[in-house]
Amino acid sequence: MTVSRSPADPEELRGLLSGDARRIAPRLLGSVLSHNSHEGTVAVRITEVEAYMGPGDSLHPDPGSHTFRGPTARNAPMFGAAGHLYVYFTYGMHYCANIVCGPPGMASAVLLRAGEVVEGEHLAAVRRPTSKSALDLASGPARLATALALTTADSGRDALSEPFGLRLPEIPAADVSSGPRVGVSGDGGSAGYPWRFWLPGDPTVSRYKAAKSRPAKFQSR
Repeated sequence: MTVSRSPADPEELRGLLSGDARRIAPRLLGSVLSHNSHEGTVAVRITEVEAYMGPGDSLHPDPGSHTFRGPTARNAPMFGAAGHLYVYFTYGMHYCANIVCGPPGMASAVLLRAGEVVEGEHLAAVRRPTSKSALDLASGPARLATALALTTADSGRDALSEPFGLRLPEIPAADVSSGPRVGVSGDGGSAGYPWRFWLPGDPTVSRYKAAKSRPAKFQSR
């Protein structure tokens, strides 16, 4: 297991996250995101992520990103300061959580696709009663958000300060795999956007699934 260090100065960490999401994403592998609530604390070691960039008229257009068609009330956090959460609701039933990257005004984020619960396993299991083992408590973006009790009410909140915390690994992962993003249709889900990164061999990494064909207006994640 990759060991995570104690939290760095939040602004130092924010500075690191203010870079290119495609370079930050693999750096987040092995990091630990925690959420302290009235129910207790759950912490997840991140094992799989995806980078997402900006609008079609930006320096780094990304047809798979929620920001591709420009700013909206929902995607506004992606245009904000690095280190904040962008949480969205999808398929009418699931929440998915991202860490915002890049400088303010230049939309990008890293989707937290999968992880291992390293603290608060019992509480995570209460939140995820359909899980068959500890390994699938946070294996997949919706499961990860549920285990951490993240909803759209948390979108825009600072992941680097209480009740949240983010700890980077002491040493970046030496072995990282990359490939097309999961469930993204159109160009954004093609081999031309190999912006999914994961720790090879880790049992919590979700299975790859190509996107099903959907109407054009739903082609972004």
